[in-house]
Amino acid sequence: MTTLGGYTLHALDTGRFGLDGGAMFGIIPRALWARHSEPDSKNRIPMGMRCLLLEGHERLILIDNGLGDTYTEKFGSIYAVDYEHSELHRSLRAAGFDASEVTDVVLTHLHFDHCGGSTTRDADGTLRLVFPNATHHVQATHWAWAHESPRERASFLAENLGPLDASGQLHLLTAAHSGPGSLFPHVELLTVDGHTRGQQLVKLTAETNGSGETLLFAADLLPTVAHVPLLWIMAYDIAPLDTLAEKKRLLAQAADEEWRIFFEHDAAVTTGRIARSERGDYVVEDAAPTL
Repeated sequence: MTTLGGYTLHALDTGRFGLDGGAMFGIIPRALWARHSEPDSKNRIPMGMRCLLLEGHERLILIDNGLGDTYTEKFGSIYAVDYEHSELHRSLRAAGFDASEVTDVVLTHLHFDHCGGSTTRDADGTLRLVFPNATHHVQATHWAWAHESPRERASFLAENLGPLDASGQLHLLTAAHSGPGSLFPHVELLTVDGHTRGQQLVKLTAETNGSGETLLFAADLLPTVAHVPLLWIMAYDIAPLDTLAEKKRLLAQAADEEWRIFFEHDAAVTTGRIARSERGDYVVEDAAPTL
């Protein structure tokens, strides 16, 4: 799948980092989750930061943009940030583009590993936007939540939010923008609230040979393949029972309609198709390292 809905799709790897395996899998025992992702000596598992670039309909749309470069040396050490593997601007250039050409940035949410690539520092330390000609789209409910949630204060960083707020390039979305094609052709935004309030997933759908073909950018509802089973939910989620209900609803539809899922944080798998096993569990078939 390299084209869909009149867009050419580019998967952009923007680096790797590490998060605590226990936090990533919540109530699931280490003996189980470690089979899927082996932790290091600090119990961190390798995480991708994979974004999606949509080229088409006279637009260049970037969905999320990784961690960026405004973090401190201590932060980089804590989270095992690795840009030798890949980096946002290198991946953009490899796809044939420059940051100045991006017309739109859709931020699923404002946690640092999803929106940090929106800003950078000049030589004098001044913060500025990385995508100077892009409109940045965020759910209005999430923007408000990012400024008021004590539970997630460590994930919402001033160096990411401040320049966006001052830029005049922030577009706060409401329910009016959520329907199919209401923001961009063939694009629908699905909001979910279990991981964080107002997270927006990006659903890209087109008719192919008389049947629908769908790719869901699942962000932190399904960060990795290992999170497809219903109860495999992150301890980071502010409302895990909401996450469970959201997974039940969307995975049922995905299996019925044979959606492919774009996994933002899986270190090895880029996309896979949702199906039901003989036992009725949700599984990933046709897992692929690329689009």
